[in-house]
Amino acid sequence: MDRSQKQKVVELLNQSLQTKSLVVITRQSGLSAGETADLRRKMRAADATFKVTKNRLARLALKGTQFEGLADMFKGPTAIASSADPVAAAKAAVDYANQNEKLEIVGGAMGSKMLDADGIKALAKLPSLNELRGKLDRIVALEGTRRGVFFGGDAAFGPKNIIWSVEHGHQAAISIHRYCQGEDVAQSDPNTQHVEAALRNL
Repeated sequence: MDRSQKQKVVELLNQSLQTKSLVVITRQSGLSAGETADLRRKMRAADATFKVTKNRLARLALKGTQFEGLADMFKGPTAIASSADPVAAAKAAVDYANQNEKLEIVGGAMGSKMLDADGIKALAKLPSLNELRGKLDRIVALEGTRRGVFFGGDAAFGPKNIIWSVEHGHQAAISIHRYCQGEDVAQSDPNTQHVEAALRNL
């Protein structure tokens, strides 16, 4: 690959990262061409992408994106799984790693929030935005115009609040992740109010 080709790879990867909410860094040891193709198919089915590139080029592509903090994770035979959905790439990568030990989860980032391997695995347990939308459809169909249930003494859950959480998926996913990690998140955070109530009632 000559210099102009490398520059093109960096530009394309940088442009792609600008449109993503989540990046997962993986390390693969001995994945065959067939296994890699299978992983890519599963990523596409989850509306995520999987790209193997040289570490130096990947670090260059991170510059100017919200994922610059991931640069130090690019050591050894790494690859990038990414998605616009703040959960999809994590679910696809972790599911595959659980089935094939040749793929290792290194870490990643949801927006500018850096996550270690355990953080990515915790994120993978959450519903994707598509799954949340499916739940929303069922809630609206079953509950109709229900005003909502009470959480902490305040009306915090209902179709309007769930719609808000889905439409603000990035922020909502961060709050979900923090909640599932057991953090003492301030109740004044509107993301937390909506998402905690949703988790208790979905």
